[in-house]
Amino acid sequence: MKRREFLKTAGVGLAASTVAAPAIAQSMPEIKWRMPTSFPKSLDTLHGGAETLAKAVREATDNKFQIQVFAAGEIVPPFQVVDAVQNNTVECCFTAAYYFIGKDMTFALPCSAPFSLNSRMQNAWQYNHGGIALMNEFFKKYNMIGFPAGNTGCQMGGWFRKPIRELADLKGLKFRMGGFAGRVLGKLGVVAQQIPGGEIYSALEKGTMDGAEWVGPYDDEKLGLYKVARFYHYPGWWEGGTQVHFFVNLERWNALPAAYKAVLQSAAAHTNVWVQAKYDAENPVALKRLVAAGAVLTPFPQTVMEACLKAANEVYAEESAKNPEFKKVWDNMVAFRNDLYQWWQVAEYSYDSFMIRTRPRG
Repeated sequence: MKRREFLKTAGVGLAASTVAAPAIAQSMPEIKWRMPTSFPKSLDTLHGGAETLAKAVREATDNKFQIQVFAAGEIVPPFQVVDAVQNNTVECCFTAAYYFIGKDMTFALPCSAPFSLNSRMQNAWQYNHGGIALMNEFFKKYNMIGFPAGNTGCQMGGWFRKPIRELADLKGLKFRMGGFAGRVLGKLGVVAQQIPGGEIYSALEKGTMDGAEWVGPYDDEKLGLYKVARFYHYPGWWEGGTQVHFFVNLERWNALPAAYKAVLQSAAAHTNVWVQAKYDAENPVALKRLVAAGAVLTPFPQTVMEACLKAANEVYAEESAKNPEFKKVWDNMVAFRNDLYQWWQVAEYSYDSFMIRTRPRG
C-alpha cells in the first residue's frame, strides 16, 4: 500500500475510533450491585454458584460491572432475599424460588416440585419451550425478572433413624421437610417440619426428629447425618432437579445497557451448567465415603412411591382449582414432561439402563 493511501485509511480509522470510544464507554458504565444468597458459605456449590456468576460478570466487563456476594444472613435473612429484591433494598439475589411459596405456590414450579421435571427437562422447558418467559410473566408481579442459575440434579430422599419399609412407617413420622412436599407428605400422616440445616443433626441425635432431607451426598456429608440416622433413602421424589434462580429487581434490570443485560444472562447460563457439573462430579465419590462410613443406602419401596405420587397429584389438583397462575404453569410443564418421557424411554433410559447393568463393578 502506498504511504499516502495508508495515511488516508489510517486517518479514517483514527477518526472513527475517536467517535466510537465515548459510545463504548457510555455503554459500559461502572456499576456496583449487591447480591445476597439463601445459602451459607459452607455450601460451596450453591453459594459458590453466586460467586461464579459474579466472577463471570466482572471478567466480561473488565471489572466495570461488579456484584458483591453475601452469604445467607450477612445482610439479608436467607428467606427474605426475594423481598429485598422486590423492594429494591438490593439489586439482585441468588436463591431457590420454592422458599417463597408463602407468597404463591407458583414459586415452587420453576424450582422443584414433587414428581416434576428432572434437570435436563427443566433446561429444555426453560430455554426452548418458553419456560423462562412464562415464569417472568409471573415474577413481574413481584417486581423481578429471573434466570436459571444452577441445578442440584435429583436429590436424595433423606436420612432416617429407622428404615421406611412400608407405607405404615410414614404414619406419625417427624420429618424435616417443608413447603410443597411437606403438604404432600402430610396427606400420608407425616409430621413435616422445616428447621434450618444447622439444627438437623442435634434434632436427629435427640430424637425430636425421625428423619431429615437435605440435598445429596456431597452436601449431606458435611452435616454428618449418617452418624445419627444411618438409613439413606432415595430418590428424593420431591426434588427431581432443584433449579436455583438469579433474580434481579425489574427497575434495575430495565435501566441496564443492553450489553450488560446480555452479560448477566450469559453469566447465569454459565453458572447453571457449573453448579450441576460440580454436583455430578462430587456426589459419586461422596456417596462412596458415606457408605464406607456406615450409611445404609436404601430405595423407597414401590408402594410408598406410588402413594406419594397419588398424594402429590391430589395437591396439584387442589392448588390448580384455586390458583389460575399455578394451573397455567403446571399444565404447561406436565404436557412437556409427558412428551419428554416418551423420548426418554426410547433413548436416554434404555441407554443408561444398559450401561448401568453392564458397567464394571468394583
